Amino acid sequence: MRYFAELAYKGTNYSGWQRQLNASSVQQIIEEALSTLLQTPIEIIGCGRTDTGVHASQYFIHFDYEGTFHERFVVRLNRFLPKDIAFYSIKQVAADAHTRFDAQRRAYTYYLASRKNPFAEETAYHIPFFDQLDHEKLQAAAQLLLQYDAFFPFCKTNSDAKTMLCKMYRAEWEFQPDQHRLLFHVEANRFLRGMVRLIVGMCIEVSLEKLQLADVQNALETQTRLPRNWSVPAQGLFLSKVEYPFEVS
Repeated sequence: MRYFAELAYKGTNYSGWQRQLNASSVQQIIEEALSTLLQTPIEIIGCGRTDTGVHASQYFIHFDYEGTFHERFVVRLNRFLPKDIAFYSIKQVAADAHTRFDAQRRAYTYYLASRKNPFAEETAYHIPFFDQLDHEKLQAAAQLLLQYDAFFPFCKTNSDAKTMLCKMYRAEWEFQPDQHRLLFHVEANRFLRGMVRLIVGMCIEVSLEKLQLADVQNALETQTRLPRNWSVPAQGLFLSKVEYPFEVS
């Protein structure tokens, strides 16, 4: 039987989602926990890959297991897992359901902090020149992206992606002065490697007039690199939502 599980994790202590030979990953920790508790080898498939230090406030995995789950299994699993990984639900799905290939939309949120906060150091990027940011230019840079469907300028070098095409549904800045932060929201059917952090960096560069909107437009029109590329730090980035054509939680 195939199961979907909804979970969240703080990526600070991990070298990304994907299992690696010489570093701790979120996938490895979860597979080891499930295999131990279920007393059988469990291999999981995630809805996407997050880089070192990137978080997920909503994430889905699927795995096959020839058995059923006690109603309090999630509670038991959470006690077994480290504090920075939390399971919310486990649900049986169709045998061919797939967390990665069946996902129709994914959303990310990036957190920019206007002041140093010792309680958010690992979950937001404190930008020292926050007060210099032009909010209108931030928004204009984000909105420009919605006119395009290919995003080579916002893909890390040496990517193995077969296509640069992405259908973007949302690219928007949210201003929260009462909480001393800015949030960037982006939603698409798929994302390229490093795409969101490069987009946030671009918006900031435009806001500070280190890039012009015309530079961004030209790079998107010609599918070439920007004159300046800045990938903002990982700690401010969250995978925040994944949507499927069927009920998963």
